[in-house]
Formats: sequence, structure tokens, C-alpha cells
Amino acid sequence: MWQLVCHFFANKNLLCLVIIAKKVYNITYNIHWKEVDKLATKLKIIPLGGVGEIGKNITLIECGDDIIAIDCGIIFPDDEMPGIDLVIPDFTYIEKNIEKFRGFLITHGHEDHIGALPYALKKFNVPVYGSKLTIALIEHKIQENKISKCSLNCVSAGDVINIGCFNIEFIRTSHSIPGALALAITTPLGTIIHTGDFKVDYTPIDGEPMDIARFSYYGSKGVLALMSDSTNVELQGHTPSEIAIGKTFEHYFDIATGRIIVASFASNIYRIQQIADVAAQFDRVICFQGRSMVNIVNIARELGYLNIDDSRIVDIEKLENYKEDEICVVTTGSQGEPMSGLFRMANSSHKLNIGKGDTVIISASTIPGNERGVARVINQLYQKGARVIYDSTADVHVSGHARREELKLMLTIVKPKYFIPVHGEYRHLYQHAELAERMGVKRENIFVTENGKVVEFSKNGAKFNGSVPWGSIMIDGIGVGDIGNVVLKDRITLSHDGLFAVVIALRKDNGEVIAEPEVLSRGFVYVKESEELIKGAIDVARNVSKQFALVQKSEWSQVKTILKTELKDYLYDKTKRNPMVLPIIVEI
Repeated sequence: MWQLVCHFFANKNLLCLVIIAKKVYNITYNIHWKEVDKLATKLKIIPLGGVGEIGKNITLIECGDDIIAIDCGIIFPDDEMPGIDLVIPDFTYIEKNIEKFRGFLITHGHEDHIGALPYALKKFNVPVYGSKLTIALIEHKIQENKISKCSLNCVSAGDVINIGCFNIEFIRTSHSIPGALALAITTPLGTIIHTGDFKVDYTPIDGEPMDIARFSYYGSKGVLALMSDSTNVELQGHTPSEIAIGKTFEHYFDIATGRIIVASFASNIYRIQQIADVAAQFDRVICFQGRSMVNIVNIARELGYLNIDDSRIVDIEKLENYKEDEICVVTTGSQGEPMSGLFRMANSSHKLNIGKGDTVIISASTIPGNERGVARVINQLYQKGARVIYDSTADVHVSGHARREELKLMLTIVKPKYFIPVHGEYRHLYQHAELAERMGVKRENIFVTENGKVVEFSKNGAKFNGSVPWGSIMIDGIGVGDIGNVVLKDRITLSHDGLFAVVIALRKDNGEVIAEPEVLSRGFVYVKESEELIKGAIDVARNVSKQFALVQKSEWSQVKTILKTELKDYLYDKTKRNPMVLPIIVEI
């Protein structure tokens, strides 16, 4: 009987009626109140970033009065964000539910998973959980941002913690950085598995492969939902082991007659260890360049993740004491980033400028959107006379993300009832969803979601149920969120068509024009070579500005709008361009 009552009164708003009925009418049915609570519970998965895009990863898990966040990363700006340094998630929903927010669970230490934490921790004084290296990298960011109060907690694979109604186990995975963890989150409605970024590497550099047995354990118990990395779903087969590229490095170190410069992601510690080992094998010293490279190498060495003899590491000033065939430089700049080490070496603005006889190995794949910058650097390096090795010409990089066969293995051993592809652009998410369906997950149980969209689970199943505030907050210098779409649109206009300003001096009391209008052109036309165009624009400004004296001062803004419109029409008619037109009124 109690099951029927539980089912009927599953809505918590009616529980009080059951209690009253029990007291007033002496109902003695043995109702299991915990079961009633479970049936009434709603579990929500809410991505605020990381779906439909590569980067800015953050997903909320909400159940009852508890919310936890998985990761808190950044994304780097694209061509439509001129002047922006980086982009972080919008934390509005967390702010509105701050009394429920219990903390951050961080899967690993890449920027797209930890980069936004300093901005979040300025708002939310909650604990952060991650592996030893992940926490060390976060701690460095916290110190740089001068955040005094922060609760950072180190966990290891196999550890289990309780946060609110959640029971979380951390599971060892393989990725391109040590300390990568997946999450098994047990909730009142079932277990959610979040893979984090992963691949199945049977021969990892650190000798600690992914804990497939633990994923299988949860699969045997029953998994409510699997959230799985989709980044490499387009690629067939298996992602090669990190150890596979060691032979490639050995080959190029063996044939190089001059300096060797290797560009890689600063956080790819396994790659740096392999480079250091091969450099030692060929009796070369190592010089690290790039701020992030130096910082991460120092942290990794302190924690024991990098094993490099002190005698092998030299400062750039001491390289002159070594022959060119005794030098290996490891630098940032694999994505062609302006001001990175490799970028400045290529354009001769660095202490170490690349030239003829040097071998440059770009040990990274090009992130979508960075193709132009990488190609530019490669071309500059060739022009300098260097030999350039990159992923299109040799096996100098392996990904840290699972390909299709590994994704199929994860689906097979976890056996989820529901599936949510994450960490990828929409083409990745949809292809991963199709793969899951072929692996036996019912079509109606697969949710290709969007940022801000709520996937809600209850005893009756799962469904999309509305959305929450989400978005991108742009960081420009020390400004956080003060650059919006209007400013970006102006920046894009300026970068495309330039600026045309006209300055008009008026008497403040009667609006009489005091002097001839003056014009200023930046990025539009060269004034000295466009005398006829400029003369015509001055004539337009002179004619319109006469109206200032004919109206009340309160109506001057209307005349200013007319002036702007007339000038835009004139300039477009003469040039078929749309510069930003800026009328400047000076009252004297």
C-alpha cells in the first residue's frame, strides 16, 4: 500500500496533507518517507559552457537544495572579438542560487577547465576539489589574482567525498596532462558518470592507465546518465599512445645539426618529459621559454611530475656557452599566438632568433580558428631558413581525446540509460549522439543539449525543461564584463572600415558656428590624398551645422544625428564604404 501512496503523493507540496491525514484519521500505513522524497526529487544537468563550443567548460548538477559545478574554464577569443583577452562563462544562475551552491569539481588542469576559476572564486567562497597538479595550477592562478580566502582540496583517484546530497568518486583517466579525473556522481535518482577529457592510453608515460575496471563497476550497478567527451568523435579508430611519438623526436634529434626548438602546449607535461628525455639522450641542454611554460614546468618539477636533471636546464643568457648542436629550446607558441615565444623567435623580436640551420618542431595540432596564425608563423620560419616539422609533415603530436573506438568502449562498459554528449561543437555532439544510438542507447534517451538548457530527471524519466541564464563574459585587461556587443560591434566596424570624425566649434549661448569644421580620418582614407572627398565632407558638415543656431539647445542632439546621417550617406555614395562617423561638438 505504501508504494501507491508514495506514487500518489510524489509531489512534495502535498506531503503535508499526508501528514495531516495520518494524524487526524490515525492512518497507520507504513509509509517510507525517504522513498517519497526520492520520488519527488528532480535532478537537473545544466551546462553553462562547453557544449556547442570547444572550451569554456562548466556544467551544473542540481538536486534539491544542492548545486555542484564540474569545471570552470575559459575560451580564447575569435576574430569577432577584437581586443578581448579571454572569455569566461556567465555565472548569473549560480549567483541567483548561491545558497544552494556547494563547490567546484575540477577534472584536470587545462585552461579550458580551470581558467575562469579566479573570476568565479572572487564571487563564490566555496571549496574546489581536484588532483594534486590541478590544485597546484589553480593555486598559482589564485596567487596571481591576489585572492586571499579560498578552499582548495586535493583528491586522488579512488577518493570519495560527500557534498550535500551528492556522493562523488574520482576515477583515474588518461589525458595529455597528469591528474586527469572522471567523476562518478551518485544522486538520489541514480549515478551520473562525467568522463572529463579522456582517451584510452594503454601505455601512458606515467605508467598509470585509465581505470577501466571502475567504469565497468558502475556500469554493472547501473548508470543513470553518461556525459562523455566528444572532441574527437569524427576520427576513426583509436588515439595513439603518447609514447608513440618518442621515436619521431629521436629521429629529428638524430639528424639535426643545429639548434632544436620545440613548440608545445605548456600544460602537456608528458610531451615535455619526452622532449627532455630525448634531449638528454643526445646530450643537449634544455632552455624553457614562455611565461606559462616556465611556470608550469616549475610546478610540475616541484610536485614530481617532471623528472629533469638540474644540470640540463639553462637560462637563455647562458646558451652562448654551448654549441648550436648542444641546444634544445622548449617554448610556447604552438598555436601562433602573438607575443608567444615561437612567434617572437620567428619575427626576430626575441633574444633567441631562429635562423638557418635551426630545426623547429611544432608538437601540437592546430586548434580550429588558429589556422591562419599557425600558417603565418610556419611561413616566417621557412623564410628564416629553418627546417620546420609539424603535424601535417610528421607524427609529432597525439591528441589527448578519445576517438570513435574509445568512445564506443566507454558506452559499452558504462551502459548508461541516458546519454549526454559534451565537450564539442554541435557537429561533434550530434555525431556522438548517433554513435551512442548505434551502441544501443534509445534515441529518446539521448539529449543533445545547448548551453543554458536544462535536462531534468525524475522518477518518470528525463526531458528538457526550460533554460537558465547563460552567456559569455569578455575579459579585456582588468575589465570583466564591461565590454558588450555594442562595443565589440564598434571595434569590428573600426577594424573593417575605420573612423571618420568631424569637429565643429559652436558658441554655447546661441549655436553659431565659430570656425570651419575639421575632419579626422583613421583607417578610412588618407586625408592628404583625398582632398576632394574631404572638401565635400566639410561642405556637408558646414551646411548641416547651420541648423544649430536655428533650434533650441535642447534640440542640438537631433541636429547632431542629422549631421551623422548626412555624412554617412555622403561617404558611402563617394566610396561605397561605411566608416564609423563621429561628430564632435565643441562648445566655446
